[in-house]
This record gives sequence, C-alpha cells and structure tokens, in this order.
Amino acid sequence: MAEHISENGVEANDFVDITDKVCPLTFVKAKVALEELEDGEILAIRMNDGEPVQNVPRSLKDEGHQVLELNDNGDETYTLYVQKRS
Repeated sequence: MAEHISENGVEANDFVDITDKVCPLTFVKAKVALEELEDGEILAIRMNDGEPVQNVPRSLKDEGHQVLELNDNGDETYTLYVQKRS
C-alpha cells in the first residue's frame, strides 16, 4: 500500500479509491472498507467532486465515524480522512 498522509499529517491505515463509483455505491464501498479496519484506525478515501463529496462524509459521520479532513487534490477529486468508530 502506498503511504497516505494528509496535509495536516494524518496518517491513513488504509486507502480506497471510489472515483469509479456513483452514488449510492460510493458510500457503500467506503463503508465496506471502513468495516475492515479496527476501531480507531484511519481510512483515506479518494472521491470525485460533487455528489460524493457532499454525501459520503455526511453519511459516514451519521454512522458514528469521525471525519478528520477533506482535502482538494486539485484534479476534481478529494481525499477524505475518516477514523473508524465502533
């Protein structure tokens, strides 16, 4: 796995790219990836601008996970860093 460190130094334990998915599959794929982590671990999620950026962070937060950062990659994609909470 390539290292994924946020602009503020948050280090991800795992990474998933959902740029090839559309809603609601963006959330489903992100949720499945988070379920594979241990409580407290961090997932970096690369997603397209638009609907995924609006919906995925909110949905994960509603599930009880902690959204740490959302960074603009400058190529119409964003990377979301989210910490798993059981």
